[in-house]
Amino acid sequence: MSITDDVIDSANQDLELADDYRVFRPGWAFKVWNAVARTLAAGFAWIYCRGILGIRVYGKEKLAPFKKQNQGYFIFGNHTQMLGDPFNPLTIVNPYRFYTLAAQSNWGIPILGKFVIPVAGLPVGKTVKQSIRLLKDVKTAFQNKHAAIIIYPEAHLWPYYTKIRPFPATSLNFPVSLKAPSFTMTTTYQKPAIGRRPKIHVYIDGPFFPDQSLGKKAAQEQLHAEIYQAMCQRAKLSDYAYWNYVKINSEHEHK
Repeated sequence: MSITDDVIDSANQDLELADDYRVFRPGWAFKVWNAVARTLAAGFAWIYCRGILGIRVYGKEKLAPFKKQNQGYFIFGNHTQMLGDPFNPLTIVNPYRFYTLAAQSNWGIPILGKFVIPVAGLPVGKTVKQSIRLLKDVKTAFQNKHAAIIIYPEAHLWPYYTKIRPFPATSLNFPVSLKAPSFTMTTTYQKPAIGRRPKIHVYIDGPFFPDQSLGKKAAQEQLHAEIYQAMCQRAKLSDYAYWNYVKINSEHEHK
């Protein structure tokens, strides 16, 4: 398998949303369901992520000054938990001001893809029309008061992987274009005192700002370097491999 593949496929990996799919919908019915779904998701997040997985979050206070502003901010994380990654942010940021970029295959996940992801998921485009809509949707989400927009730039799920995989500088397009602050949310794994399942510690770092004196491409590269370095530095705190990934040649890895 390639470093750009998912180790675990979703229930409907090839699902494609219609070009006219809408994230933000008018009407009271959607607003009510949006609030209900987010409330239920946040409750599940605290039970599953903090209770069952035992995730500890450090540095959450760094977000506090930005929770009072009239626009949003971005959080970049490593993608290593199938349920923890979509839900744990709900224990860190305001669950009613939370959005996340997600592959369209996530809409094919039973129950979750039908009832929960549609209220907060911003689908990554597969066509030019969808990509243009994503730009508009991210801007709309960003303009919501103190909204947190979560991005997993590695894009592909590698459970319990302890390093940071390469991701392109174009992943920083949104905070550069919107002149927005960014944070990192790095998941690390520590040796447990009992049993095999690792302790999970998540670290928030930032804020990081794009250099507005640079051109767009140079600003993306500058911000990418800061974000990537911060995540790699935190990843060094992992001292336990629950899953082993063994490189079999220069281009492929298997677990």
